[in-house]
Amino acid sequence: MGHTVILGANGQLGSDLCREWASADSAYTPLRHADIDVCDEEAVRRVLVSLQPKVVINTAAFHKVEACEEDPERAFAVNAFAVLQLARSCHALGIRLVHFSTDYVFSGDAARPYAESAAARPVNAYGWSKATGEYFLRRACPEHLLIRTSGLFGIKGASGKGGNFVETMLRLGQERGTVSVVTDQTLSPTYTRDLAIMVRRLIDDGATGTFHVTNSGASSWYEFAQAIFERAGLSVTVLPITTDQSGARVARPGYSVLGSDRLQREGYGRLRSWREALTAYLSERAMRASVEGQSEPVAEVVAS
Repeated sequence: MGHTVILGANGQLGSDLCREWASADSAYTPLRHADIDVCDEEAVRRVLVSLQPKVVINTAAFHKVEACEEDPERAFAVNAFAVLQLARSCHALGIRLVHFSTDYVFSGDAARPYAESAAARPVNAYGWSKATGEYFLRRACPEHLLIRTSGLFGIKGASGKGGNFVETMLRLGQERGTVSVVTDQTLSPTYTRDLAIMVRRLIDDGATGTFHVTNSGASSWYEFAQAIFERAGLSVTVLPITTDQSGARVARPGYSVLGSDRLQREGYGRLRSWREALTAYLSERAMRASVEGQSEPVAEVVAS
């Protein structure tokens, strides 16, 4: 594979990618936002020329949906134009570029999982910025690997800023005892550890083009929240509400499950179910808290 550069290395996915590369004793350079601004084309090019990687993995993104709607210029700067600049540099330098996108490039009005070939029809600024980044990637760097995923949760979210849905639910559940969660948004929650392992397989095999990579199965956020509390052994009441009732200010796709057609067609199979992945995540979270001497109560993981 050769030397790999991982952009956004301190995020949930970036952290697990670094763990995967370290576990395989592969040469890689982790770069955080503090190390490099992906919007600075000249700085990015200087770093790539200096490091001469064979592969660049870009996990950098502006992904807060409400913030993207309020500041679309920044959303497009990070999620679209920075991707174009990075793609141009990688193509010129003969570097394979791996980039991540989202289920939010789709409208959400489908009745079955979206195939990789489905047309992108976003319903908000975040989705439009990511879809534009995909277009730029394809045009500027033919030797790319584009991976769409959804509903990420990873260990970095348990300890780093920003958190994730699992951590938010555990915190609110313990604080309030009752939470309200939407039932009319369905997706495939995905554990970044599982995603990172599959990403490495695809890169090792020289895969190019677009793949959908999520944990198997589909869930509403409401069902996901119920499973979180069940597996964490917490008695929390989960109240079902609609997106309209939640007071959401930004449109979101109602059904954005990604079909892993290409993974299966090319012999990679499916990732384990999101329920199994959630159990594994909670187990690792509890183990890490124990090792680090965390003083706050750690939920017991209940397998089911």
